[in-house]
Amino acid sequence: MEKRVVITGVGLVTPLGIGVENNWKNLCAGVSGVDYITRFDTSEYSVKIGAEVKGFDSEHFFGKKQNKRLDLFVQYGIVAARMAMKDSGFQVTEKNCDRVGVITGTGLGGLPTIEKMNGVLLAKGPKRVSPFFIPMVIPNMASGHISMDLGCKGPNVSYATACAASTHAVGEAYRHIKYGMCDTIVSGGAEAVVCGLGITGFASMKALSTTWDTPQTASRPFDEKRDGFVMSEGAGMLILEEYEHAKARGAKIYAEVCGFGLSSDAYHIAAPPEDGEGAVLAMQMAIKDSGLAPNEFDFINAHGTSTPLGDRAETTAIKTVFGDHAKNLAITSSKSMVGHMLGATGGVEAVFTALSIDEQIATPTINHDKPGDGCDLDYVPNVSRKMDIRAALSNSFGFGGTNAVIAMKRVCSGS
Repeated sequence: MEKRVVITGVGLVTPLGIGVENNWKNLCAGVSGVDYITRFDTSEYSVKIGAEVKGFDSEHFFGKKQNKRLDLFVQYGIVAARMAMKDSGFQVTEKNCDRVGVITGTGLGGLPTIEKMNGVLLAKGPKRVSPFFIPMVIPNMASGHISMDLGCKGPNVSYATACAASTHAVGEAYRHIKYGMCDTIVSGGAEAVVCGLGITGFASMKALSTTWDTPQTASRPFDEKRDGFVMSEGAGMLILEEYEHAKARGAKIYAEVCGFGLSSDAYHIAAPPEDGEGAVLAMQMAIKDSGLAPNEFDFINAHGTSTPLGDRAETTAIKTVFGDHAKNLAITSSKSMVGHMLGATGGVEAVFTALSIDEQIATPTINHDKPGDGCDLDYVPNVSRKMDIRAALSNSFGFGGTNAVIAMKRVCSGS
């Protein structure tokens, strides 16, 4: 018998703040977390802006010794997971730990540590490279450390499917609970690659916005002046739990995860097909899995990266999937405020989507002044909107043509 899966805890570390309360307040108010990069000297770089997490005191969370042994993406992931677990009220014990898993996603793992240690190797020789180098950078260390930190002894898995990684993670966590493999899973994503190598790599691909004279307006999904995405960092974690298990302990339920879809474009390493075929397939699969009709969906947290090709292809895909109902959907891109967190984006946006359903608020797409060519739907421009949200999709599409979509719905009292 298939199980129902609900979200009972959420945690966030983003450029909008540390903690869910700060993030949600700023997201609803349309605050931008984008600014000039402070972490390294950008004077010789073509891109000088990014969305950095501000006020994150690593030693406060980990102490001096452990702090030096954890890459920043792992630190963000652990902190967000702790927040989510505390928010859920769930406790991992010796009795239940083997039924509690951790499934996360990241795109590039510990790139800043790779950059740093390569510098050490070249400047000081091989004997000065840290013995913690490899354990700091491999992508599964977020899920590994979270499992150790919280005592979770169930499945421990990490996805590295580019910008779809943590949506794949949440989708697979949903499946693990749906089919009875676990009762509870910590899931989401973490990323921290606002570093010289990360910025220059994406800039060389012409993927990043170069509109850096006014950083807060650079990320403008679906707008006619969009010219690329803004690199970001952070983590978003959720506690997914079997419905009866959550109900029995009186847990708060933000939303029910009811569908998961995934596909491949089989087209190009970085660009989507103009008709958005892969996105269409993933959305259709998620909707079919949910058991809902397309016209029962009211909201989409779009991938919406602010790239010329991507935003137009996603809009085309939404119109293909929803037909005439597409014009009734509220579609938002939170990347207009938090930038693009690469492998963490799906986890963060899954949290945002769950909060939108719980609060019945569609958050805005800021910097949306005039729709771009082919972008002719309702993107909730600039101001958040109180509305009825019965069900929602959260879309993530990554390099390599990999696509992932999760569906959520409101859980009414007594249902």
